[in-house]
Amino acid sequence: MEACGSRRLCLFFLLLLLFSFLSSLIYQILLIQTFHMQQYLTPGSQRNVSILLWHWPFGHSYSLSGDKCLEMTGISNCYLTDDRSTYLTADVVVFHHHELSNRASALPLHLPRPTAQRWVWLSMEPPINNANVKQFNGVFNWTMSYRHDADIPIPYGKTLPGAGIQGFQRFSDRSCFASWVVSKYKPNQTRTDVYQSLKKYIPIQVYGAWNKKPLPDDRLLPTISNCLFYLSFENSEAKDYISEKMWRNAFQAGAVAVVLGPRRATYEAVAPPHSFIHVADFKSVAELAAYLYHVASDKQAYEEYFKWHQTHRIKTYTDWRERLCQICLKYPSLPSKKVYQDLEGWVNS
Repeated sequence: MEACGSRRLCLFFLLLLLFSFLSSLIYQILLIQTFHMQQYLTPGSQRNVSILLWHWPFGHSYSLSGDKCLEMTGISNCYLTDDRSTYLTADVVVFHHHELSNRASALPLHLPRPTAQRWVWLSMEPPINNANVKQFNGVFNWTMSYRHDADIPIPYGKTLPGAGIQGFQRFSDRSCFASWVVSKYKPNQTRTDVYQSLKKYIPIQVYGAWNKKPLPDDRLLPTISNCLFYLSFENSEAKDYISEKMWRNAFQAGAVAVVLGPRRATYEAVAPPHSFIHVADFKSVAELAAYLYHVASDKQAYEEYFKWHQTHRIKTYTDWRERLCQICLKYPSLPSKKVYQDLEGWVNS
């Protein structure tokens, strides 16, 4: 009986020791997991960030194989995918507004939303082209837009220090006075009024779907480069909205940009110095036309608009993959608990 009791006592102590060991082990594992979780959420950490693009903007898809962010932008630890099966493990899910608005795509509200996952509302369009936003109030965590106050600002272009492209077509060799490429011509837009008045004073070559003279991509810049001026007229005079009409069509083609959009100060904050002519600087369209004729007739005055190439260069953003990679640069510093309860109000502000 004593031996039996002794064995039971020994077994009890062994079980007690085993329980103590397992408890200590579990505690250590939890500590390690907590430590890694803290690393996961610490701003500036080099953890991998996975970005799921729920649908491609306007249905035009591109390859995401390999480490695209590292290849295209030099941004490491940033991985893009359009594979919806990765939804539950994605850190960020990006939704382009156009497809949500026209119901070509829908939010995955039927799926459980991981607690740490962030949803991004993406649009490169001005407010007038962002319809049906109200239904998404209280849904998105971050915004991604051309606007400077977006959580992830992605401008159409930016100015960088350092000499840029030299050797544009000579002033005397240009046979076109001014050109304008427009696809969606609407009579109620400010740019339409300005164009209709301006064409009474200066010759303007118009291209695009509107007048059934579309320019393929490989002919766009060469055609504009033959012109002294390019009408970089935005379809909306919205806050911060400066599109490829200036950055690509005018600057990359080597034509002087005649801009219509946000106020002059907005352009001055982002464009190279003395690189554009703002429509709002003139009391009338006739006065603007007279100034354009003056610049066109004076080689020195015209070439003043190209001096910025000696000190600055521009970079344009046209690839959606390059834009998406910018999320990773902002990710560590973005608020984790932010929700746009009034997304519509922000979009229209």
